[in-house]
Amino acid sequence: MRGAGLGTQPSIESTVSGDRIQIVATGSWTTPYADVLESLVDKIPPVAAGLKNLTLDAAGLSKLDTLGAWLLERIMRAHRNGGREAELVGLSPSFRRLFEEVRQASPDTIGAIQVRANPLSAAVTQLGRATTEAGFGLLRIVEMFGALGIALLHVIVRPQTFRATSAIHHLDRVGWQAIPIVLLITFLIGGIIAQQGIFQLRAFGASDYAVDLLGILVLRELGVLIVAIMVAGRSGSSYTAELGSMKMREEIDALRAMGLEPTEVLMLPRVAAIVCALPILAFFGAISALAGGGLVSWLYGGISPPVFLSRLNEAVTVTHFEVGMIKAPFMALIIGVVACSEGMQVRGSAESLGLQTTASVVKSIFLVIVVDGLFAIFFSSIGM
Repeated sequence: MRGAGLGTQPSIESTVSGDRIQIVATGSWTTPYADVLESLVDKIPPVAAGLKNLTLDAAGLSKLDTLGAWLLERIMRAHRNGGREAELVGLSPSFRRLFEEVRQASPDTIGAIQVRANPLSAAVTQLGRATTEAGFGLLRIVEMFGALGIALLHVIVRPQTFRATSAIHHLDRVGWQAIPIVLLITFLIGGIIAQQGIFQLRAFGASDYAVDLLGILVLRELGVLIVAIMVAGRSGSSYTAELGSMKMREEIDALRAMGLEPTEVLMLPRVAAIVCALPILAFFGAISALAGGGLVSWLYGGISPPVFLSRLNEAVTVTHFEVGMIKAPFMALIIGVVACSEGMQVRGSAESLGLQTTASVVKSIFLVIVVDGLFAIFFSSIGM
């Protein structure tokens, strides 16, 4: 039986021999016969479910489109999902490529429905994947450290190859242009620390000691840490986005094609700029935080500026300032390396760019806090 321009009416015949069922598909397996085909596939003998092997003979197909190819694959997957064997034979070479494309592009939804993962097993698997990814991320950061070290050695040997103009440009963006926001945020945080210190210590009649608390916290820990976090969010994310966009537009590949090393041309000036800028920003941030704390101490705690400065001079030593400044370049180096490493991981889509930028900020802040903790332990152990 033939329809006008539709081909031969599709059909399915099945025979059982021992532990094998053979299904013979014939006719036109195309979209116009969608209802008929769905009905035929649904009516495949239930005995097939109890047999170990299935052979699907497609030699009799006269026409095949995407729908028909998917239905053939569906028959075979339904049998395989029970742990049995399924084999497709006789398919015309002209149909084979279409069938393979459909088979590879179609998700195994039947298996997903029938097989439910154990929650505990899924959690362990997810933990393993996260641990593996964290390990690979750490290796990428170490690799970036090595690449920057090699580029730095090359610049030391041949100083004329260093992109000073690029470094100064990035120093202006990371350093000079960041000063207003750094001063504002640190001023407010200094005021908050002073207010809370006075409020809590006033109950013990020791509100003057809030000045000691403010000076030591700002100069040793919070000043540089807050500035580093702001730089990671402001400049580190910018580095990642810039390098990721360059990679998406194949500009980095173009640099390599011209015989230039991207690490030396793009990354070294950025890292050098941020390493120079962060200590300067930390210094201005500490001064701003102390100014904010002094203003709040005067207006809220009744500690006049001369008393505040006198108390600060007694409580704070040069050592506290040195501790904060020593940590700043290391934090900057971590931010720059992580930002460049994540930028080079962008894979060519806007989604990938957003994910890597987010990962850059999160990893930078996490590592900065870890390094700050390690430095705190180290300086305490040597009496600083």
